[in-house]
Amino acid sequence: MASNAEGTPGSRTAKAPTAVGFVTVVQHDQHGLFGGLLVLNTAGRPLEFHCTAPLKPNRAQEILFGPTLQPYLFGEQIAKTLIVQVQDKLCAALTDLEPVLAARDLVEIPLVQVQPPVDEPSKVTQLRFDAPHGGPNRPGLFRLGRYSLVTAVGRPDDEALVVTRLQTAVERLDLYEPFGRIREAIDEAQRSGR
Repeated sequence: MASNAEGTPGSRTAKAPTAVGFVTVVQHDQHGLFGGLLVLNTAGRPLEFHCTAPLKPNRAQEILFGPTLQPYLFGEQIAKTLIVQVQDKLCAALTDLEPVLAARDLVEIPLVQVQPPVDEPSKVTQLRFDAPHGGPNRPGLFRLGRYSLVTAVGRPDDEALVVTRLQTAVERLDLYEPFGRIREAIDEAQRSGR
């Protein structure tokens, strides 16, 4: 019986995923929270887009969850739901909102927060490096190209994974701009749905 090279074990090399997921949450006063996940290739072209139905906590949840409500809703409920739909195709997931990092323990891929790039002066004021916010040596804070990124608490290994997987892509791929696309897509869906 002849066997071809394709059929022999180990003859195919599994290609590592190169798609990057961008996940954020948009709050609408009337409808509540919408999550959005945009999957891009390393050239910045969209491969997939997913968004959630609105999620609106009631007053009892706001009281009982207290300061843990945002991480629960943004991370455990919204981001996890979106990321698990595509995580086999993703090399990493990025967010612009710290509460989304609560999803990291629930997904298999690295999930890090991206700060606005330093060359966007209008947004630099959002960066907080004073002592109460961890200072420049804040655990989990690292640089990748022109971006500052933050790992989830207890996930220091995500830094090396993200750097390895995205170091060449960061030259071509804007790590912050896709969050604006997600917000616009969700807003457009809201306008179309009315």
